[in-house]
Amino acid sequence: MNVKIISWNVRGLNEQDKRLRVRNLIRKWGPDVDYFQETKIGLINRAVIRSLWGGQHVDWSYLGSCGASSGDLVMRLLWEELCGLDSWWSVSWCVGGDFNVVRFPSERLGSNSFTTAMPELSNFILEQGLNDLPLQGGTFTWSNDREVALKARLDRFLFSADWEDKFPTVSQRRISRLCSDHFPIVLDGGSFQRGCMLFRFENMWLKDEGFVDRVWSWWDSYQVYGAPSFILANKLKLLKNDLKKWNVEVFGHVEA
Repeated sequence: MNVKIISWNVRGLNEQDKRLRVRNLIRKWGPDVDYFQETKIGLINRAVIRSLWGGQHVDWSYLGSCGASSGDLVMRLLWEELCGLDSWWSVSWCVGGDFNVVRFPSERLGSNSFTTAMPELSNFILEQGLNDLPLQGGTFTWSNDREVALKARLDRFLFSADWEDKFPTVSQRRISRLCSDHFPIVLDGGSFQRGCMLFRFENMWLKDEGFVDRVWSWWDSYQVYGAPSFILANKLKLLKNDLKKWNVEVFGHVEA
């Protein structure tokens, strides 16, 4: 089973012509799940859904939302609400869309300093143990298309660590932009791996001579750049992969 999720800030879906163009794109992309933001439609009903997906039956939901224009306090409340997801459901989960904030200065054209919101987003990602994959297909997901260009990566997917255990070839990429100042982004999960076990630290590893020195050697060899939280999260991910590989080589196929 392959999983493909598309997220797109469409900047309005009131016009019938625009909905028809989006419908044609949905057919072309063939996603399993679509996230549409800023539709500018006060009420989503079955007629609107049919205009986007045709006559096929689809499951859908509509949620009112408020973005960063409501202020930093609203964004912090959003992080706190999302932080509760892990305690609500003990399942793999992902969240995607227009976060209206970047993580690093490099994600905004011409920026070279951190804002208050940047570490807040990175801390949320680190505290929840989420993965934020590099964006393929381009650097930025939004542009104002004016003479003085403004560009930023405002859109992204974040997913729980065990998501990658189930979808080991997962990738995140930008696709062609049409009728919006935002690029659509796609989370392509690849093939679902059934029966994958969550990563576990095995006490028997500590009994292997030189284990601690080996871990330190791996850790020092990882070259990761960015904010401290980004470096830590990605080095832990690399360490997990080395531990799983080493576990098979030394102890055989003992699940870790």
